[in-house]
Amino acid sequence: MLPGSNLDQILSYEWVAELVVDNCRTSDGEIEGLTDEFKELEFLSMVNVGLTSLAKLPSLPKLKKLELSDNNITGALETLAEKCTNLTYLNLSGNKIKELSTLEALQNLKNLKSLDLFNCEITTLEDYRESIFELLPQVTYLDGFDAEDNEAPDSEADDDDDDEDGEEGAGHLGEYEEEEEEEDEEGSEGGEVGLSYLMKEDIQDEEDDDDYVEEEEEGEEEEAGVRGEKRKRAAEDEGEDDDEDDD
Repeated sequence: MLPGSNLDQILSYEWVAELVVDNCRTSDGEIEGLTDEFKELEFLSMVNVGLTSLAKLPSLPKLKKLELSDNNITGALETLAEKCTNLTYLNLSGNKIKELSTLEALQNLKNLKSLDLFNCEITTLEDYRESIFELLPQVTYLDGFDAEDNEAPDSEADDDDDDEDGEEGAGHLGEYEEEEEEEDEEGSEGGEVGLSYLMKEDIQDEEDDDDYVEEEEEGEEEEAGVRGEKRKRAAEDEGEDDDEDDD
């Protein structure tokens, strides 16, 4: 049972693809709320839940990966072949499996590619690995290695491959950012950065402002001079007109 609430109170069974109930206690050999209504479930982890048997495991036709390590399972693996027919990965590490005959039921799991039996007593048998590969020819990896002692690929490798396209698409953005950084460095007089550089920029801005003010004042003075000259000329013209009238 999940701590705090029942599965059927918090989950919509139809869309759940992954479920982890590690360290939850079983009630009479089952996890309360785990039923065959989880039709889309592909990954299930029940590590250290106190299982002694799989007899009450619900039917999970789409389940591919099953984690059952650190329980007390001794056998009766026929249930897996009946209820989890699409399993590709099975972890039984740390259980009470002692004999090869216990694993014969897994022969019916035709899609099983990886099997882990770490810390099971069966691993102490002579020719353990050779015997397992002979008994279960569909299995490619036993305890993380194939029959030629080649390590199984990282399960995250596929995810990394999927991310490559996204990383490649982001490459152009990265190049653009690098160009911007180079331009910033060129504009910072030899790469000078930090508060001192910002202060220099402020000083330069102030100097530019002062230059602008000076130019503006000069322009106003010139404009005032022009207006004065015009008034002077106008006064002279008016004086000439008055002299003509007197004549």
